[in-house]
Amino acid sequence: MFIRNAWYVAAWADEVADTPLARRICGEPVVLFRDGSGRAAALLDMCCHRGAPLSIGKVTALGIECGYHGLTFDCSGTCVRIPGQERIPERARVRTFPLVEQDGFLWIWMGDASRADQGAIVRYPWHNDAAHWPHRHTMYHIQGAATLMVDNLMDLTHLGYVHGSTIGGNPMTHVEAKMETERTSNGLKFDRWMLNSLPLPTYVKACGFQGRIDRLQRFEYIAPGTILQLSAADEAGAYANGLPDNSKLQFRLFHGLTPETETSCFYFWSTANGYRTDDPAATEQLFSEIAGAFKEDLTVVEAQQARLTELGEDHLVDIATDAARLHMRRIADRLLADDTLARAAE
Repeated sequence: MFIRNAWYVAAWADEVADTPLARRICGEPVVLFRDGSGRAAALLDMCCHRGAPLSIGKVTALGIECGYHGLTFDCSGTCVRIPGQERIPERARVRTFPLVEQDGFLWIWMGDASRADQGAIVRYPWHNDAAHWPHRHTMYHIQGAATLMVDNLMDLTHLGYVHGSTIGGNPMTHVEAKMETERTSNGLKFDRWMLNSLPLPTYVKACGFQGRIDRLQRFEYIAPGTILQLSAADEAGAYANGLPDNSKLQFRLFHGLTPETETSCFYFWSTANGYRTDDPAATEQLFSEIAGAFKEDLTVVEAQQARLTELGEDHLVDIATDAARLHMRRIADRLLADDTLARAAE
């Protein structure tokens, strides 16, 4: 079951250029393309003539042209050209999905189009501020459920075990971190303070820390699949009175989880460098370090999904550090129930 009445990242804006992009979202085949004016659109990836995938066609000045018989559809899904035929049947159209280009993303709404409120899309202005937050981005196709990746990203007690040589550090530093948690109507926020801790390898490479440091990880989960992160660090004692206006090290991460199927997802993520902003090498190094750590996450989550598919979840046990995860699951369950009722009413 998928939460369909929600905004998901369908693609990075720069993924969609001169050729159609096929992507399955919430179990449905979607094709993304840009028309002659550069406007992006999302249609059901099936021609209404003989059912061929539109994604095997091409983009023309009029829209997307089916690669089977040449029918062309504009951004609204309306057929605007049938080769050798002047009259176009009114039923010659394909389903379109609300799509909004914002902050470097293409956001899609897979549910009832009349409920798609563009104002509800998560804003991420740091992608638009290259001078102060130069960034890099990518997407991982993961053979694991989107919910498993959300769990992974929001339960950071795994860092010292999965990412010990990169962004993790000592496991007990994370287990014993001071937590400040705030539950929201559509998610969860928390700060994790790790004061007077040993600097981890990634931070040493970034800023050359010699002695102990103060660390902060600030997370916000926005259901169903968006996580915003700020990580900061400075010399030990710098955070005695909270987070100052500037830190020696600070960077932001965007995490967007979009379901493909019940057991696979697209993971859109970016790193934004807020410390050596005039040094492109620093931005590249940060991205490379984080990418290596996320590959470790991918390995664990895909193995976890394989075992859960084989044996199920009935025998799993929750522990104290699962409190945030359980709250997030309750939020998602509520959204899914609301979504199911709305579709039943339709």
